[in-house]
Amino acid sequence: MSALASRLAAGRSPAVNPQGARFEKVVIVRRRTELEDLVRRFNTVAQARFYLEHAGQDFAPIEAGHNRYQQVLDGIRSTIPRGLKQQVIERDQLVQFSFDPADLVVTVGPDGLVVNTAKYLDEQPIVAVNPDPGTIDGILLPFTAERFSPALHDTLQGESRIQAVSMAEARLSDGQRLVAFNDLFIGPRTHVSARYQIRQGDKTEEQSSSGLIVSTGAGSTGWLQSVYAGAAGVVAALGGQVTPPPKGGRIPWDADYLAFAVREPFPSKVTGTSLVFGIITRDEPLVLDSHMAEHGVIFSDGIEQDYVQFNAGVTATITLAERKAYLVA
Repeated sequence: MSALASRLAAGRSPAVNPQGARFEKVVIVRRRTELEDLVRRFNTVAQARFYLEHAGQDFAPIEAGHNRYQQVLDGIRSTIPRGLKQQVIERDQLVQFSFDPADLVVTVGPDGLVVNTAKYLDEQPIVAVNPDPGTIDGILLPFTAERFSPALHDTLQGESRIQAVSMAEARLSDGQRLVAFNDLFIGPRTHVSARYQIRQGDKTEEQSSSGLIVSTGAGSTGWLQSVYAGAAGVVAALGGQVTPPPKGGRIPWDADYLAFAVREPFPSKVTGTSLVFGIITRDEPLVLDSHMAEHGVIFSDGIEQDYVQFNAGVTATITLAERKAYLVA
């Protein structure tokens, strides 16, 4: 087994216990419901209903979903002990919000809300609640509304299990930094080729591609899986055989490495395709020098608005983030 395969085959480490956590406030992070977004657009519920029903859409499921979410949110707030401060913030406020070290964070929404929130924390644990298990997969959401109360009690008493989650970070030579919970994309903002020099250890190569994906353990069941599936499909269609990576390529959430893959690398007289997949460690980061005059970006977790510019003259060092996310398991 290769060194890379051995790393990918490693099992998940056991969750760790919180170390003497003392909480002074519960910060609940929520996201707007579909109904609330419609009201922002049409000003009132009545106008939103009128518009959708005249467009042939059923308004009842949207209203029922909003009521269900609000009921879960109200139930969570009522569960928090009276002596403990609480505050509710919207997902849109995360960028400006200042979390205190003594905060306990509760997310009420889909998996993406956990991803968005974790990047703004500094070791504060997250209790992730799935407000609608019937429609939300909840890979990162171990608790339903019914299970929230005992989970909160155990966490406040320091008896809960905490799962550490490694994150990725891009550090740019111009001072910009970007953290990712699931993955980083490095490449063009538009449908043109990305041009860059890629370096790792003693290997260096000029490349032209559709960009790179860098995946954490939490993200290894997402975008990285599509890279594996596409590569395997091409090889099989050409008559070759592929040995799938161990455990489908899944990486432990707290792994001390990341995986990277180059998308559609183009071979030419000046660009190569030999350094297109591998692992990133603290000792062997991935270093990229942008050769794109414009439209070069690095964005995190599939959100194109959450990006830093990566144009000619800028070097990006991709490695494990110094901090981790901590999820109550």
